[in-house]
Amino acid sequence: MQLPVQLLTALETTKGFDRKSFEAVHASNEQVTSIRINPLKASTTSPNPQILKSPNHPVPWSQYGFYLETRPSFTFDPLFHAGCYYVQEASSMFLEQALKQTLDLSQSLKVLDLCAAPGGKSTHIQSLISKDSLLVSNEVIRSRTNILKDNIIKWGCDNVMVTHNDPADFAKMSGYFDVIVIDAPCSGSGLFRRDQAAIEEWSLANVQLCSQRQQRILADVWPALKENGILIYSTCSYSKEEDEEIVNWLLQDLSIVNCPLPIDASWGIVESGGGYRFWPDKVKGEGLFLACFRKTGEERTTAIKIKNKPEQATQSESVIIDKWVKSEGLRFIKHKQTVYGWPEKLADDFSFLLNQLRVAYSGTIIGELLRDKLVPDHSLAMSTKITDNIQRIALDYDRAIQYLQRKELLPGNMTKGWQLVTYEGQILGWVNVLSNRINNYYPKELRILKDK
Repeated sequence: MQLPVQLLTALETTKGFDRKSFEAVHASNEQVTSIRINPLKASTTSPNPQILKSPNHPVPWSQYGFYLETRPSFTFDPLFHAGCYYVQEASSMFLEQALKQTLDLSQSLKVLDLCAAPGGKSTHIQSLISKDSLLVSNEVIRSRTNILKDNIIKWGCDNVMVTHNDPADFAKMSGYFDVIVIDAPCSGSGLFRRDQAAIEEWSLANVQLCSQRQQRILADVWPALKENGILIYSTCSYSKEEDEEIVNWLLQDLSIVNCPLPIDASWGIVESGGGYRFWPDKVKGEGLFLACFRKTGEERTTAIKIKNKPEQATQSESVIIDKWVKSEGLRFIKHKQTVYGWPEKLADDFSFLLNQLRVAYSGTIIGELLRDKLVPDHSLAMSTKITDNIQRIALDYDRAIQYLQRKELLPGNMTKGWQLVTYEGQILGWVNVLSNRINNYYPKELRILKDK
């Protein structure tokens, strides 16, 4: 692996940089694999995913993170598709410390994950905030919004809204958010060890371009953070122009103070210029820089005014829905024939945001109401809101893979009608059992395309 000489030269004066060991770890071809389990579907004390039954080691800065000794085929693990865990780079899980050390996570918070795709940080944030908190998971690049939406659905949560907006679109929502997380687009040098393309695309000119873009993103979204709100900024770049120099710019140009985060010396993280550096020769993870701030300037708070209230399900429609859904604490919203389940305590905020932003997904899609019947949606299957009386079909491993490939399943002696299919007690999706066949309703766009 030939690292850019201009980068190595620029890093010589950076705190924690050791050129010899830095080059050695990149030349080693060592790959670090880590996952973060989903507390909605698994437990750290008795892990459900089979993947954690093999030897593994906790990520020290995350209560849900684990290192794996070898990288398995996640594609052919049904519990991955069930949303029991997320494959996430270990260094980026340090976001957990920034949230825990600066906030009371038991309170109801409004959180914006500004650059969210593919969903690692958003699913992590959702696992840490209270159920009455709201997470707006935003992706600027339209083509990446679908993967973000799919991962939020797989996670099984209902207090998240997925949006597709430019950072400047949030400025009109003055003082709305308690927390803004910005994993900023960057030159990507922290990913060199696992992404050869990142080396080929790197240049000093791109570093400067990214630095300017990062400042623009921060300035654009700044009004949306409330007074005393928390800003968490991170990149997967080693360059000072995108890291410490951004910290300096923030402290000089905005009403903001740096929030120090006490860290365990054994973790190998390097404090540098108001932020925290992850060097791959010092930590078990990839390159990362993260800094945390508190807003000190006054900010007028936007009043929640709802111009156009969404249509709610009628009483007769709610009777149909109640057969499928644990409806306590939910408000059912209709868009044409599609029914969404919104948390009752967040419904006004959801309605407000629906009028302010380009919304790709919100709450949980329950299904389609057609001729006094509900056709259930995949997101309902992934959620934790299904009533216990829905029939379930337990599949062994081979049949679970066939289901995820959207192949035909043989009916056998099964009750007719809509049923959930499960593997190791975890729901994979829906089937509709007919007299002579089983219709597989696993989403086409999510199916496994290759054979084992």
